[in-house]
Amino acid sequence: MPKEIGRVEVQRLMQEGAQLVEVLPREEYAEEHLPGAVNIPLKELDARTTAGLVKDRPVIVYCHDFQ
Repeated sequence: MPKEIGRVEVQRLMQEGAQLVEVLPREEYAEEHLPGAVNIPLKELDARTTAGLVKDRPVIVYCHDFQ
């Protein structure tokens, strides 16, 4: 079930093997992204684009919104 988490929790989960997915547009991801993150733009997020994620490891989905 999705839930909002903070930076400390992200760091802890990453140390434990979580996968980080940034759903930013490719251009924004190319300019700056979190270390270890993979890019799957939100408009492309589906079963095909997430097939490479490991099913038994937690997934953190991140999007930075300036609004």
